[in-house]
Amino acid sequence: MSTADMAPAPTYRRIILKLSGEALAGDRGYGIDPDMLSSMAHQIQAVVELGVQTALVVGGGNIWRGIAGSSKGMDRAAADYMGMLATVINALALQDALEQLDVQTRVMSAIEMRQIAESYIRRRAIRHMEKGRVVIFAAGTGNPYFSTDTTAALRAAEIEADVILMAKTVDGVYDSDPRLNPQAVKFDRLSFFDILNRSLGVMDSTAASLCKDNNIPIIVFKLEEPGNILRAVKKEIIGTHIG
Repeated sequence: MSTADMAPAPTYRRIILKLSGEALAGDRGYGIDPDMLSSMAHQIQAVVELGVQTALVVGGGNIWRGIAGSSKGMDRAAADYMGMLATVINALALQDALEQLDVQTRVMSAIEMRQIAESYIRRRAIRHMEKGRVVIFAAGTGNPYFSTDTTAALRAAEIEADVILMAKTVDGVYDSDPRLNPQAVKFDRLSFFDILNRSLGVMDSTAASLCKDNNIPIIVFKLEEPGNILRAVKKEIIGTHIG
């Protein structure tokens, strides 16, 4: 075996893993599925064991979606704040699942709630990651009208992450919804201009613009496939690469 064969697989130095709230619900469609939560935690543990500095951004759609509330007549700001609180619930669930595996974590909230989470401070978040702790960013940006995709893009720029890994329920980006259209075509690579101009539904335009302006690549892949997070971290060809 050559020295090259024995060398460890290349990995990203620092990542943001964006998890949808819907993924936490599993087949239930609502709430938190303990089996899915455990699967996520084990996959994240494997990444941490590689020495990759890891931060998580989790959505809250399994509990509450602000835009859905506002579409029914609720004040948009109030509905969005409720969505931010839903992300805190998911963040605490992920923290518990990870710490049961002896993975050190810190939940950092954009909305102050000292009894259950640290307030988000950029330098402190970086320091936690340098010490090998998984940082879970909760409560979005702390402002209404911004999605958790935008949170992931903003935090990635702030902490100088190498990549955003977007774990989805489908195995990449398609030209139409593959669950509704069996003839949908999957893209292996896309540019940010493609995302902005073709309305492919990967993320909102604010998040895509932030990633484009800060040259932050994105990998979209299927979460339910065991080991996919680790494959993405090891830079294997997987899902759809945007950049």
